[in-house]
Amino acid sequence: MEALQLTLPIVIYFLLIILLIIGIVIGIKLIMTMNKVDKLLDDVNEKLESVNEVFNVIDFITGKMSAISETIIGAITTAISRIFKKFNKESEIDE
Repeated sequence: MEALQLTLPIVIYFLLIILLIIGIVIGIKLIMTMNKVDKLLDDVNEKLESVNEVFNVIDFITGKMSAISETIIGAITTAISRIFKKFNKESEIDE
């Protein structure tokens, strides 16, 4: 029993030292991985900023095309409604 009381703390201390070393190694690897991820995100951010101008031009052109198509559709709708109003007036006069 006395031998167990002497060896058990030594075994526990040895296992705690191993656990501490493993924790330090995992922490170092985690820091390295975070640095790599940070570099990757910076690279992606730079590439997105360079492409952002293209998206702004596309957005501008899309907005202008939408405004032009709404104007044309509005004019066609007005013309068609005038034609139908004339036909309705003529048919009421004939009756």
